Amino acid sequence: MTAQLSVVHAHGERIVVSAGDVEILSYVYRPDPEPFESRKPYAHPLRTLSGHLVSGYRPNDHRWHKGLQMTASHLSEQNFWGGNSYLHGQGYQRIPERVGWMRHDGFTRVEAAGERAEFAEELTWINHGGQEWARELRTLAVHSAEPAEGAWALDWSIRLTNVRGEPLHFGSPTTAGREMAGYTGLQWRGPRDFTGGQVLLPSGPIADQEAMGTPAAEAPWLGFVAEHDDVDAHSTLLFVHAPENAGEAAIHPSHWFVRSSPIPTVAFSWAFFEEFELAPGESFAYRYRVVVADGAWDGARVESYLKSHAW
Repeated sequence: MTAQLSVVHAHGERIVVSAGDVEILSYVYRPDPEPFESRKPYAHPLRTLSGHLVSGYRPNDHRWHKGLQMTASHLSEQNFWGGNSYLHGQGYQRIPERVGWMRHDGFTRVEAAGERAEFAEELTWINHGGQEWARELRTLAVHSAEPAEGAWALDWSIRLTNVRGEPLHFGSPTTAGREMAGYTGLQWRGPRDFTGGQVLLPSGPIADQEAMGTPAAEAPWLGFVAEHDDVDAHSTLLFVHAPENAGEAAIHPSHWFVRSSPIPTVAFSWAFFEEFELAPGESFAYRYRVVVADGAWDGARVESYLKSHAW
């Protein structure tokens, strides 16, 4: 049986989705005040159906990490990730004039129909100098909140169009010269007590450093299992690529960026090892799923769930 979802929209600030009396997702679109953190919408807090927190916000090691958010760490020498920028031969540098932001332009749809809540948002990506570089259509859909499974799912899709008038080049710290630091794209930051959590791939449990850079074509999903402080409980998050993300329609191959220590984080990196170019007027699209579950799931449980919850 699937739980009924409710939506509360605090206009100009956030949309909150609840399953029963538990607020499982808060999507904040009012800009945070600090430009250096790359102001942009984000989803935080994320909670399991039991109410356990599974996202982190402004941790002291990376103040620009905010729950689940769309990012671009290296975009034509601008930083839509936030914080310090990586320069080859110089390391990470505080360069405020490189940090861009994403403007919320409005919602074209906000719907809640029993077992599903969905909203579509229009955004503009703006460089530090105020130039509009890209237009985005973003859709978030919350569904499959099933107490018997102890899980709910979030589908996050993006369609990005270059409006700059010249090519946009998408990269990462790795494409800029730092080995195995290919973070960019949709990124999750876990709470502090998720540090040291177990990473799962379809091939089985794996150390985070061994999972780093794995192609989505080989591992269409990645799991992250952790034990909470304060309560005697585990939670599992699944990060899942839609089938077309690894197909010929994708603008560029995706790879997993994952760390368990010293910080818990996962990113669906769309430019881990190599840059890709988006020509003026052209668009690209990706679809992702994040499953938030109570308990410590293993690979068999993940595969069973994904088989019964197809795209």
